[in-house]
Amino acid sequence: MMGYVHLVLLSTFLSVSMTSETFDVMEGEASVIKCPRWSSSVKVTWYHMDTNKIIPAEEEGSRVFSLKHFLWFLPTSREDSGKYTCVTRFPNNRTKSFNVSVQVHPYKQGICFPNQIHYPNDTGRGKIVCPTIDNYKNATIIQWYKDCKPLQGERYFMGEKYIFINNPRKEDDGYYTCRFIYTHKGNVFNVSATRIFISKAKHSPLPPQILFPKDKDVIEVELGAALSLKCQARLGIKKQLMAVVTWDVDNTPVKGLHFSRFHEKTHFFEGREQEYYGETTLHITEVKKEDLQANFTCIVVNEMGNTKATVTLKLKAQCEVGLPNILLIVGSLVLLIAIAASVILYQSFRVDIVLLYREIFQPYSVKDDGKIYDAYVIYPRSHTSEANFVEYFVYQIMPDILENKCGYKLCIYGRDIYPGEDTASAIEKRMQKSRRLIILLTNQLINCKEPAYDQHIALYNALIPNNTKVILLEMETIGTYEKLQESLRFIIKQQGTVKWKEQHTVHPQSSNSKFWKQVRYHMPLTAKSSYSANAG
Repeated sequence: MMGYVHLVLLSTFLSVSMTSETFDVMEGEASVIKCPRWSSSVKVTWYHMDTNKIIPAEEEGSRVFSLKHFLWFLPTSREDSGKYTCVTRFPNNRTKSFNVSVQVHPYKQGICFPNQIHYPNDTGRGKIVCPTIDNYKNATIIQWYKDCKPLQGERYFMGEKYIFINNPRKEDDGYYTCRFIYTHKGNVFNVSATRIFISKAKHSPLPPQILFPKDKDVIEVELGAALSLKCQARLGIKKQLMAVVTWDVDNTPVKGLHFSRFHEKTHFFEGREQEYYGETTLHITEVKKEDLQANFTCIVVNEMGNTKATVTLKLKAQCEVGLPNILLIVGSLVLLIAIAASVILYQSFRVDIVLLYREIFQPYSVKDDGKIYDAYVIYPRSHTSEANFVEYFVYQIMPDILENKCGYKLCIYGRDIYPGEDTASAIEKRMQKSRRLIILLTNQLINCKEPAYDQHIALYNALIPNNTKVILLEMETIGTYEKLQESLRFIIKQQGTVKWKEQHTVHPQSSNSKFWKQVRYHMPLTAKSSYSANAG
């Protein structure tokens, strides 16, 4: 039964459709991420893409865990930012993957929510539903805010999961934040969610906010060069009756300056959810020394007030190119050339270098990994009584080189699986006890309509749970690989193949031929004693 499941997983593994979605969350709060397009008829597995590890179910003290189609953070931490994947498996064993990007924003004093964390308007009739609250069982709303100020008054009716505004007007437009608490196994967590509300009014101002530049920013410039200073601000919802975004230089409006090298250009536009923005760019055709002492201030005004941000200029750091600097530059170039040459040499002679290192220093791996074999060999088996070169290679040449001369232990179907054993079970057990999988690629293997069972299991072990390393030996010229299984093409794209060529048949028993060096390079380390004994 287990073998059948493995076969089904293998056949569907690469038939995956990918989508992606981004979630912005607040640091220190509980957060629940829902797998997109989930239904109750599928099984969901969550993975952390940066580590390629499964996110397990909840255990005692777990902070990050998966539960059905949800990914839980109790609470979030900055280290949680990254990419995750939920893999859904349908009853017919087909799978789909969905990429989820999580961005954890740090908490800042005086800011109730970062700009990225808000949900779109859902209605203009006055009912504002608290976003995401349905993901938390038995959550309790403790406070509503509008534009970060506590909301209270007779016009507001608080429901279990929503707030209702009686007769909404344009001044009700803005950002509404619901703060609620969620209790999980006796631990209490805070959660907040923000939704923009837009009434049916033609327009509504918001407290003016300068998005950039930041106040007291210092901008590096070069004397005599041109410079453009851009200022962008959010002014309200929909087009505003009163909207000003402009630059002052030392408290004098740019339009009042008599310098021909200063001029500004302003335009207004609507963003997402009909938010209204203003942007003005101050163009300086030539930066002069006196500009380094000046204050450049962006001023923003609308019906609700005004705000400003001031920036200053400073010269870019420069250094004289003297003899010490010339020597430093020359030395750096020589070092870079040496590094590049070393990299090229290593890439060209990587296999020989690694094998020489193993021979001189005789590193060995302690065989405490529970494995018995160094490699399991998979090859196309002939259904006729006639001998062929591939079988001769598997039963004669390969054992002579890898076992007798190099000290490896191979598991070969037909030689190491005993009569009377259950074939399927024996194959799986032998592979689990092997450190490598060697697959011989031939035209017979490619044209076979029903691949061998051990080939299925090998590819499953290589691609999905065990990250088992595969060595592909291309015994015949395959060509473009188009006829190969998609899973084999994927492995070839990742690591390539070791190609057997006719000249190898002249001295097939030489372990120092290019072919066998490549094979030995990909094989695991052998124990000192076994290799030394066989080498001698």
